[in-house]
Amino acid sequence: MVDLRFGRRQFLERASALGVMIASGSFGASAETLNLHLPGPPSERPLTKAFPQKGEMILQRTRPPLLETPFSVFDKGVFTPNDQFFVRWHLADIPESIDVTSFRLSVKGLVNQELSLNLSEILALPRFEIAAVNQCSGNSRGFFQPRVPGGQWGHGAMGNAKWTGVRLRDVLDRAGVGAGAVQVRFRGLEEGVLPATPDFMKSLDIDHARDGEVMIAYLMNGEQLPILNGFPLRLIVPGWYSTYWVKMLSSIEVLGEPDENFWMKTAYRIPDTPGANVKPGEKGFKTVPISRMVPRSFITNLSAGATIEAGKPTLVRGLAFGGDSGVASVDFSSDGGTSWTPATLGADEGQYSFRLWQINFTAAERGQRMLMVRTTNKAGLTQPPLPTWNPGGYMLNVIESTPITVS
Repeated sequence: MVDLRFGRRQFLERASALGVMIASGSFGASAETLNLHLPGPPSERPLTKAFPQKGEMILQRTRPPLLETPFSVFDKGVFTPNDQFFVRWHLADIPESIDVTSFRLSVKGLVNQELSLNLSEILALPRFEIAAVNQCSGNSRGFFQPRVPGGQWGHGAMGNAKWTGVRLRDVLDRAGVGAGAVQVRFRGLEEGVLPATPDFMKSLDIDHARDGEVMIAYLMNGEQLPILNGFPLRLIVPGWYSTYWVKMLSSIEVLGEPDENFWMKTAYRIPDTPGANVKPGEKGFKTVPISRMVPRSFITNLSAGATIEAGKPTLVRGLAFGGDSGVASVDFSSDGGTSWTPATLGADEGQYSFRLWQINFTAAERGQRMLMVRTTNKAGLTQPPLPTWNPGGYMLNVIESTPITVS
């Protein structure tokens, strides 16, 4: 891991070397596949090591890249390794290299002074660090029944990292936010292949943008951002789904009215109902932009179909996160939800981070068992026992079940 105290010169030297390296990357997949155990076919996905700065990943799509983290990675620790951190882009034209000497972050719109900041100027701002889960809005979409359109992710379109950079508030204060500011809009360097493709842009309300937690990251787990995860700068919006975490951030625009671009007005909208839940085929419901994440938890050391021994203690472990607030508790059931026992929580890395948990249990009788885990966040929200449904395939957070055999 890189020493986080390295200076601006070292950062820029390493960034320049990275720009050369990524330009030579080639994309592809191996013949090996992984079964995601989705309820409908196809459930197999190819594995790939061909993407630059990435280890073995599940290939969901090549262009634009959708790379899923193999679920076994989540059993290795609270922070997801950069080289196996999931990847999701919206538009197909993505720079394969960045000239860090000419790169600029613009700040414009309803501000007192427009800015064009180079990386050295950004690195000179006060440093800020936070641990936060980055999760695709459609993580676990492949488990929706009936199936919905979109990338059929398993559970690996998520990851947790310690992000280092600068507060967005400090950048906005340097420009001076003008009176009447309503929202702040963000744009990266990805572009559509066709001229008519709407630019990918996302917006936050001005108070949210200035809350001191929303940040611009240049380090991820102590290393420079991989290019596929947004090098050289990425917006971090703790507690919110990753559609707002704009990669290769190049433009910040302060708006005097609500943003009605395609990616806010039309895309990434959910039913304005509890849990964003509607009945399949239901029409006419009000929608709102997706925003805050909801709590989730998983067993990571036992997979479906695993076998354990009767009469012997078995350690079960996993991870949980509270969504937009911290994990308050994690409960475990070894009898399909009939009874629940509190699990032991691991170290608290912050309210937006994964939190590890574990518990020992002993199965006295042979046969089939259903293991379950649920989390409650500090806002009092608990995972639901039944899956929600919406046409976008968003925000699945049902209590997960893992069938095992006791021999």
